[in-house]
Amino acid sequence: MPIEINTPLTLPSGLEIPNRLVKAAMTERIADPNNYATERHVRLYQAWADGGIGLQITGNVQIDRRNLEAPGNVAIDTWPSNVHADMLARWAEASKSRGGKIVMQLAHAGRQTLKIVNPQPDAPSAVAVDLPGGQFGKPRAMNSRDIASVIERFAIAARAAREAGFDGVQIHAAHGYLISQFLTPLVNQRDDEWGGSLANRARLLLAVVKAAKDEAGSGFSVSVKLNSADFQKGGFGKDDSMAVVAMLNEAGLDFIEISGGNYEQPKMMDMDGLKPGHDERLKQSTKAREAYFLDYARDVQAIATMPLMVTGGFRSLAGMNAALAAREADLIGLGRPLCVDTDAPAQLLSGAQAELARWEKTLRIGPGLLGPNSPIGLVKALNGFGAQAWYYSQLHALADGRSVNRKLGVFKAFRSMNGLDGKMAKAYRKTLR
Repeated sequence: MPIEINTPLTLPSGLEIPNRLVKAAMTERIADPNNYATERHVRLYQAWADGGIGLQITGNVQIDRRNLEAPGNVAIDTWPSNVHADMLARWAEASKSRGGKIVMQLAHAGRQTLKIVNPQPDAPSAVAVDLPGGQFGKPRAMNSRDIASVIERFAIAARAAREAGFDGVQIHAAHGYLISQFLTPLVNQRDDEWGGSLANRARLLLAVVKAAKDEAGSGFSVSVKLNSADFQKGGFGKDDSMAVVAMLNEAGLDFIEISGGNYEQPKMMDMDGLKPGHDERLKQSTKAREAYFLDYARDVQAIATMPLMVTGGFRSLAGMNAALAAREADLIGLGRPLCVDTDAPAQLLSGAQAELARWEKTLRIGPGLLGPNSPIGLVKALNGFGAQAWYYSQLHALADGRSVNRKLGVFKAFRSMNGLDGKMAKAYRKTLR
């Protein structure tokens, strides 16, 4: 029989997933000023659990409070912590209440840490994010002690996740965060054992995976999120990515999630960067079949010894089932649609719904709002961040137990979330004094 979204999957660790639909990681930004999980996490993930999803992957839980993706991130900076441990356990319990599983994504933002969090974040080399607006400061090049501390912190967070009742962890090595920064020669300009050759640039990823595996124990899942490419000339490309997958074959992973891009080239959100990207464009055959990274996933299946998860662009039941039947993907990642329709998985699994809602093309700020002579780059950036804020706003409504607002204006959402980021950053900084 062909594999379809209803087909269960047993991962190499022994973890059993009841169906092939996965809530992909989406940053929630609903932690308290100490970066602890809250009742809002419990409420939000309960809603997704009630919606029938087979596996949930949390938004990026940071392993260093000084290097956050945003001030509202959950962070596991030290362990144990009784207050934090209790909330993490409740978060895990709610996520699994309907039979699905829950994996905690672990990350370090590196140079993509906002300046309002840390004006001089850690990075492989002192190469700043190349975006206008002054949101990111010039990073500090890490020394060998810093790198050893990062590896240890990933291990501590993996132990915390296991003890709290999560079913596994996912190491975030994509989207331009710290491990992804080490992988790309555009950011990693080191001349020691952590830079230069691909083997050296991949050393941190392999060390973090080993540290997490050492903490895992029987039945605890360890996976990796990896870029197919960062879509920047001279950066981390497809050949590099395929070589890293071959290295990871020996690591005993449960699955690899395929994605791509970074803040400068946000392909993971189906967006172009402000500057021209490298010409590793998505093939028309992939675009016709919805998902952004399916062609790469098909190629990597020839060398990968672990299951693959593909996230980004899936909107139809037919497209999902076709990808599974062709063995181009073993797990289907869903993101933004679940910010609006939490019960979409149950509708797809029952056959009551064949298409997910498509909001992206309607979430646009008209050029008239900024004036006819506005730079095209500014318009593109504002549209991208505006759409992101729209989804954040829906996610926050769900976390508060409110209904989503499908009529919310994009610019209003942008202004609201921008103000909230500032307030959260101010509260966060007070905890550091």
